[in-house]
Amino acid sequence: MTPPRIAVKLLFFINGFVHANLAARFPKVQELFKVDNGTFGFVLLATSLGALVAMPFTGWLIVRNGSRSITITSVFLYCVFVPLVPLTLALPGISGLLLVFFVMGITAGMLDVSMNAQAVMVEQQYRKPIMTSFHALFSVGMAVGAGCGAVFVTLESSLFLHLSIITVLGLIGAGWSRYHLIHDKPQEKKSEGPAFRLPNAAMVSIGVIAFCCMLGEGAMADWSTNYMLNITLASEKFAPIGLATFALAMTTGRFFGDAARIKWGDKTLMIYCGIISTIGIAITLAFPTPYVAIFGFFLTGIGLSSIVPIAYSIAGNAKNLPPGVGLAMVTTVGYSGFLFGPPLIGMLADWYTLRIALGLVGILFVIMTLLSARYKS
Repeated sequence: MTPPRIAVKLLFFINGFVHANLAARFPKVQELFKVDNGTFGFVLLATSLGALVAMPFTGWLIVRNGSRSITITSVFLYCVFVPLVPLTLALPGISGLLLVFFVMGITAGMLDVSMNAQAVMVEQQYRKPIMTSFHALFSVGMAVGAGCGAVFVTLESSLFLHLSIITVLGLIGAGWSRYHLIHDKPQEKKSEGPAFRLPNAAMVSIGVIAFCCMLGEGAMADWSTNYMLNITLASEKFAPIGLATFALAMTTGRFFGDAARIKWGDKTLMIYCGIISTIGIAITLAFPTPYVAIFGFFLTGIGLSSIVPIAYSIAGNAKNLPPGVGLAMVTTVGYSGFLFGPPLIGMLADWYTLRIALGLVGILFVIMTLLSARYKS
């Protein structure tokens, strides 16, 4: 394994690790700031909006500065801003908290695009599919970060101390990675172009596939436990097993995704994944009992695991587009699924039932499969 590949994998791990440690302390953040779930939802929305604002402009920044410099800048800023969360207690209300989460969203959005641009270049060096292996390390980082967060909670560590230690660890890893990332030179432009580009027709199709997948991921992450508890009538202790099974399936699928891409090709694998995820969500909704639902969540996770890495790889290798620009287009469209999906599911659940609301996810999986079948490599 080459140093650039290790460096990019480490950055994916750091991204998931730092995020999961912060997420593990969200209840403590709510306690310190004395905010309810609804108010904290607006705080989290600030992060999503920050990422969505940053992503289209990141392609422009990469063209003019190179993905290496943008990756280094964004990962360092992301880590540095995390321990500032508890310090905003000194400011009135939650204005400081909203600002920090918005800026963290900007840095996270920049990091998402730029490190995937680096991953595309590493993949081009290897001349074979390896994109899903990078995303697998993000999943591993999330799992390790969640466990680490649980340890700090058990030790009753202060929020600032916990997040400061995590930041130092993240900066150490990022500091090593910066010496091994691929040095891509900024592209010279004869005329000044727009700060960002809207997705072209080819990228819209891939972006919609990513949108359907990422909305499904967000729905599973935010609503699977609720579904287990209130629809399958699982116990409170057993209900989170659905989400854990989904996450395990996603991680497992990403470790084997590259081998599957080599064997079947991107188009065929996306079709297979779409079919598997559709069957998974259909089983979960058709047979609302705890163990059957868990099996459905597992199939859904396996099906979704490779879709986004493939979409990013296609976008990064698009003809007549620099990797960062293609990625910015697809991530902007796809990430909006994370932004708008979970609240939409919640509104539909209030109007009808959660079971019917998640039926929308199943419909999007069918659309994702059909678009994958129409994709022309």
